[in-house]
Amino acid sequence: MRTGLRWKLSAAIALVGALVAVALSLVVHNAARVSMLDNSRDLADERIQVAQRMYESGRTQAFGVKVDDPGIPRDLLARVKQGRRATYVAEGLHGVPDIWAAVPLKDGRVLSLQTTFTDRSASVMNDLDEALLIGSIAVVLGGSAIGVLIGGQMSRRLRKAAAAANRVAMGETEVRVRDAIGGVVRDETDDLARAVDAMAEALQQRIEAERRVTADIAHELRTPVTGLLTAAELLPPGRPTELVLDRAKAMRTLVEDVLEVARLDGASERAELQDIMLGQFVTRRVAVKDAGVEVTVVHESAVTTDPRRLERVLFNLLANAARHGRPPVRVSVEGRVIRVRDHGPGFPEKLLEEGPSRFRTGSPDRAGRGHGLGLTIAAGQARVLGARLTFRNVRAPGAPGSAPAQGALAVLWLPEHAPTSTGSYPMLPRSAP
Repeated sequence: MRTGLRWKLSAAIALVGALVAVALSLVVHNAARVSMLDNSRDLADERIQVAQRMYESGRTQAFGVKVDDPGIPRDLLARVKQGRRATYVAEGLHGVPDIWAAVPLKDGRVLSLQTTFTDRSASVMNDLDEALLIGSIAVVLGGSAIGVLIGGQMSRRLRKAAAAANRVAMGETEVRVRDAIGGVVRDETDDLARAVDAMAEALQQRIEAERRVTADIAHELRTPVTGLLTAAELLPPGRPTELVLDRAKAMRTLVEDVLEVARLDGASERAELQDIMLGQFVTRRVAVKDAGVEVTVVHESAVTTDPRRLERVLFNLLANAARHGRPPVRVSVEGRVIRVRDHGPGFPEKLLEEGPSRFRTGSPDRAGRGHGLGLTIAAGQARVLGARLTFRNVRAPGAPGSAPAQGALAVLWLPEHAPTSTGSYPMLPRSAP
């Protein structure tokens, strides 16, 4: 069961408050009862002394004292037989204590006095118990309220820290967790925020260094690869020349793709926005790329996006379907959603779980061709567009998840509003296919 920090803290404070209140109530109740019984015994002792003097002087007995009362408690009688004046508290009817006082007389008999715990004392105890109960309830409620306030403050700070950390994880490198949580009071949450900020900054520096190295290497390779391709074109016609040209072109494509990935990783790319009719745009571009691909426009929609980047995403999805899937390859446009489906073995499970990864071409039945940057570039360009690119495998209705896929489906969700910065994603329902 998942509960918030404020309720856990409130419950803990309320529990501690309840335990303390109960303990104090018991102590106060017992102390008050003992004090009242002591007062009653002192009063009984004073009365028995007065009664003793009156009895020994021959005057009438007072206060209802008795001589050799058969009901006197044995413990009290034993002490009096030792020649000592004593008082005693015995349990009476209905739990009301009886107060006894006894004194030995000169003639060897015992003079005793029996009184009960007065109604006034019992009323005082009842009032005290009621006050203690009300005080205990007030302490528990007050502690719970304080727990909610303190826990709510801590919970808000932690939620802000989590939200800021998620933004950092999504690529917003300018976000700082410490600035996000704010506040004047410094506590362990601030230490955690500073540690997360330091970790994010260190990771960002490392990623930026790796990106810079990759871009520098690719940039340095561009010139010799271009020269190699030019030299290959000067070779005499023949099969060896075709092989050299093919490999040189593949190397040039790889270098260009690596440079593009490095630029996308740098989060400095910005979309050049234009208003287009999405269905018409996709239909024309697909016809240029591969006339054999079927395009269906379910619902036309006007969108504001970057046509060049959108074309790059679309062509990479088509190239992936042609390379790793099987025909027929179909493209559908519905509003702001573009779907590209093939009828091959489907996407690898790792790609579905973790997303596209550079230089990973998938499972053995989809490997051996390409260098694994196509979907990575498509996802990066979609991010610049503020769009979301999802992947899933198509199976027969009712088929278990372990059943072989009947095709791969890539879905590009364009945002309702034009992107203002890289890395923005539209909010989509979880049940969307």
